[in-house]
Amino acid sequence: MTINIDRRRLLIGASLGLGALLLPVGRVFAAEMQAAKGFTHNVASGEPGPDSLLLWTRYVPADNLEEITLQVELASDRAFASVVAGASVRTGAYRDWTAKLTLAGLQPGQTYWYRFIAPDGSHSPVGRSRTLPVGDVAGFKLGLFSCANLPMGWFNAYAHAAQREDMDLWLHVGDYLYEYGIAAYKTQDRITEREVMPAHDHEMISLLDYRLRFACYRADPDLQALHQNVAMVALWDDHESANDSWEGGAQNHQPATEGDWNARKAAAMQAYREWMPVSEEPWKAYRIGNLGTLYRTESRLIGRTQPADIGSAYLAGTDAALEAFRDGPWQDPSATMLGLEQEAWLYQAMADNARTSQWQLVGMGTILGRTLMPPQTLGMLRGDASERTAQAFRNNIRGTRLGLPMWMDRWDGYPAARARLLRAAQQADAELVMLSGDSHNAWAYSLQQDSQPAGVEFAVQGVTSGGIEGSLGAAPADVARAFMATNPELSWCDTSRRGYALLDITPQRINGEWIFVRDIKVRGTATDDSHRMQVERGRRAFAALG
Repeated sequence: MTINIDRRRLLIGASLGLGALLLPVGRVFAAEMQAAKGFTHNVASGEPGPDSLLLWTRYVPADNLEEITLQVELASDRAFASVVAGASVRTGAYRDWTAKLTLAGLQPGQTYWYRFIAPDGSHSPVGRSRTLPVGDVAGFKLGLFSCANLPMGWFNAYAHAAQREDMDLWLHVGDYLYEYGIAAYKTQDRITEREVMPAHDHEMISLLDYRLRFACYRADPDLQALHQNVAMVALWDDHESANDSWEGGAQNHQPATEGDWNARKAAAMQAYREWMPVSEEPWKAYRIGNLGTLYRTESRLIGRTQPADIGSAYLAGTDAALEAFRDGPWQDPSATMLGLEQEAWLYQAMADNARTSQWQLVGMGTILGRTLMPPQTLGMLRGDASERTAQAFRNNIRGTRLGLPMWMDRWDGYPAARARLLRAAQQADAELVMLSGDSHNAWAYSLQQDSQPAGVEFAVQGVTSGGIEGSLGAAPADVARAFMATNPELSWCDTSRRGYALLDITPQRINGEWIFVRDIKVRGTATDDSHRMQVERGRRAFAALG
């Protein structure tokens, strides 16, 4: 059976061995989760090529079996009158009953419909997907998402995007789900009906924890519709494992109480690859004919070095301490976001592809654009801001005076690595377009390196996660003006609303549009105004469209 969403509570799970867990949701919900059988979480597709598609589903058999085999059919029509490909795939409890496979030998730029068939003859829902085009490509439409925190709101951005019939591909740049337990959220910030498992104060730590959380998120009907209708390229950021993660640890991992980081990291990576329509390759390039190349990167768990610690310099309370940090640890050339192996791959791939494809589109978990805290923001703090929040703003403003950014966990914290990336794009004569998320707010950067244009960055707002507006009481337009006045690379920003972004890519220009949903506390697809920006080929800087 497919799990249905109760109208009052979006708390979902499946047959995951939950009997040992204490479930505060009541016996009815526990029984429903444990009884869930069949195709429990719809279907999804991902990582398309010109002749291939990766397909995903989850099926729990009614019998007490250790393993089952699913069949898959791919057709050129919705009614499956013309089945053009098929295959079989095994799954079992060892991979949480998820199944994925790649079908090859397909036609480029072609829309296909697919479905899975269970051993008892039952069918999954029908999914739609599309292979990548080849040769001369006149246009391509890409949707961009980041930061979807289920307890904080309804996935109205997913619902709105899923209704579109004109999209070629989704790109999710991370924080697809969050590791926190419900107790970590302020009551006023979350929706009571949207709880997740593991429940209460229990973070994702073990493999079972991560699987449970994915089961909750992937049962959301709006997220299911998004996956069902268009293929997705997805990459993780930090919250798929733990906040501010890097290769050897995370801000939100305490070894004394949460065990070995490597075990937690391995569990997070395994569950992600089980539950998402992704390949096992850590990074990959996708050619969109001669129009562009999209790069899926990994900037958290494989090669990222530990960020420099600015906290001790702030605690010292002197400009001399901050200057020593700025001129020393912050500039360390050995610091890397991607790891040296991936850096070499990306820079060489951009150099090769820039000669034969118009745009180099780099999907990245965190923002590349330089961002300093505006001095005016200290006077913009909400009246009920805590002393801890006020001190953080004071520290960041002190850093601004010395050229230090506000975000050490992002590319700003790795200036030598940032310079290497931008110089590689310049040397390749690439039309660089960074596609990023993480901050929960919307930003457009015209990137510079060595006082020369280096590309642009579309940084998307969160689907539901709250941004810097939670600390500021000033009008959003005033906040935006302050940020743009302080940051030369910043062409535009919105620091108050949720949603997603669209990119309409053509050979001569990319038109980007940030779509803002009207509300996330009430389910619906109503939107407010949007904001559009354009980059023309050869300009490597934004022009506003209104």
